[in-house]
Amino acid sequence: MLATDYLNQGQPSQALPLLEDLESSYEPLAAYVLLRRGQAQAALNQVEAARATWTQLTQQYPESPASAEALYLACQPPAGSNTSPQWKTLLQTFPSHPLSVNVAFRQLSAPNQAAPPDTVFLLKLIAYHGLEHPQYVQALDRLTRQHSSALTAEDWQAVGFGYWENQRYGPAGDAYAKAPGSPRGLYRAARGKERGGKSQEAARLYQVLSQSFPEHPETADGLLNLAKLQSDKAAIATLDQVIARFPDHAADALEIRADMLDALKSPDSAKQARDSILSQYPSSEAASKIRLKQAKANGKNGNISAAISWAQQLVDAAPDDKRAAEAGFWLGKWRYRQNQPDEARQAFEQVIRNHSESYYAWRSAVYLDWNVGNFDTVRSLQPNIALPPRRRPLPAGTPELQELYLLGHNQTAWSQWQTEFIDQKTPTVREQFTDGVLRLGIGDNLDGIFMVSSLSWREQPDEVAEYEALKITPEFGQAIYPFPFPELILGWAQERSLNPLLVTALVRQESRFQPDIQSVVGAVGLMQVMPETGAWISEQIAQDSYTLSTPADNVKFGTWYLDYTHREYGNNSLFAVASYNAGPGAVSSWIEEGGFSNADDFVENIPYPETKGYVESVLGGYWNYLRLYDPDIAAKVDSF
Repeated sequence: MLATDYLNQGQPSQALPLLEDLESSYEPLAAYVLLRRGQAQAALNQVEAARATWTQLTQQYPESPASAEALYLACQPPAGSNTSPQWKTLLQTFPSHPLSVNVAFRQLSAPNQAAPPDTVFLLKLIAYHGLEHPQYVQALDRLTRQHSSALTAEDWQAVGFGYWENQRYGPAGDAYAKAPGSPRGLYRAARGKERGGKSQEAARLYQVLSQSFPEHPETADGLLNLAKLQSDKAAIATLDQVIARFPDHAADALEIRADMLDALKSPDSAKQARDSILSQYPSSEAASKIRLKQAKANGKNGNISAAISWAQQLVDAAPDDKRAAEAGFWLGKWRYRQNQPDEARQAFEQVIRNHSESYYAWRSAVYLDWNVGNFDTVRSLQPNIALPPRRRPLPAGTPELQELYLLGHNQTAWSQWQTEFIDQKTPTVREQFTDGVLRLGIGDNLDGIFMVSSLSWREQPDEVAEYEALKITPEFGQAIYPFPFPELILGWAQERSLNPLLVTALVRQESRFQPDIQSVVGAVGLMQVMPETGAWISEQIAQDSYTLSTPADNVKFGTWYLDYTHREYGNNSLFAVASYNAGPGAVSSWIEEGGFSNADDFVENIPYPETKGYVESVLGGYWNYLRLYDPDIAAKVDSF
């Protein structure tokens, strides 16, 4: 660790003595010791010694990704060339290493040179292994446009996966249509074409999926999508197939049928379909949707007894459904209104016990009188923050990878992982979690958070069990709610007298901690400050020179604006957070038009769906940071 720090600080003479003979006593990272020694020697202009060290590395550890870096460094191409014998070995031996991808792009984009003779090989290497490169999609476009005849069915599958992961669904559908006929491939072929506006082709492929894999779960999803593309009579017949062939999806089919019957002005038939959902599939998501809708409608109309009945049915029938958190919270509030305090507390406690990560767990904690801050006190609360003192081993990866990760060598660990993570299309639960954590380490917070949070989509029983076991570990929550830029964010929160975890949650919601991100409307950086807002803030704080894409300036400006929105609304964080998203004018008009008697009712009636979701996400995020990083609150949650 110390030697690497010296190298990063440009002090190779301090690093080299620490690395001498270290490989003999540090076997897990012996290959990387040799790599770093060669780097130190090269930095000291000991060229021959560096080459000798790197040669020793590639001979003794030919399969280690450290050898990939040695091959890259040992012999840079001569002037005017973009290749060398070592680089050819690198591409052939370590095609998935990030350096190989970089070399491939470099060779393909050499200025003033004809396309290399191995263009197809290089483009295929990128298609299979270059998903993280910023020019990946352009490479896929070039490969499919200029060299489609050279692609095998397996190549088309890799291309389809690449397009799909980049949300280019139309091209993904076209590619998957040429890939081997697997259930997932056919589903994505059809879904991609559907999203690309090719409805007839999509319908045909959904039917091919049903005929080829009549019992596969992907087929059920495909038939549900097919029904939405068909005429009413054909759609009903398709939904009947789902009900008969896929009991686990029957409630979804009945839900779609009910919506169709509503559109056809057949309310009685629609009601019959929904009654069937409630009676035959009471624990389904479709049943939970019906019950929550009925509970809230009755609560809004003042029929509290009926609201309680519907909410209690949902909580009893599907306690693990995400809607049970919302139903349970309102159940608690309605019980209080009915002068049933013991039942109310039980409802709130059940929300925290079963859905500790939800926004409604925070609202329940407030009603249980926990010291977690309410809408009008969150700003001033200063939680006790305890960041993890050290890392724990990853659930997947070689001992070499584990050692690199535990030492905090994030970029090197990521490169090592690229050579180990073979099946990125169908990763195991442990592999996907490991991938997400390593992405966080290199600052790819957007994809890292997504990789971990999307584990909840797993449906196979063994995978669900593995996910549930992983979910209760501290590392899981900390991966979904990470703490990048702690000094910067906590520092400006303290300067503005803002709750640091509220600021952290807002940054997470705005940008997923990506400093260079820019929204479609032009908002910039970690706290997504609009350029015109930044110009106005610069006048208020008398700072003429600033760059919103720089984290230091962005957080300085963003926290000033969050402080401003709080001051505009008497330090009420509900209004302040809503104003940060929708603007002060909109929030003021909502207060004037609808009045304000209850904060939870106000949230429920925010007319902008985006802002309602934003408020719940930011304040729900605040709660998650609190339960994960405040030891006192974490202990209270764990006590349930």
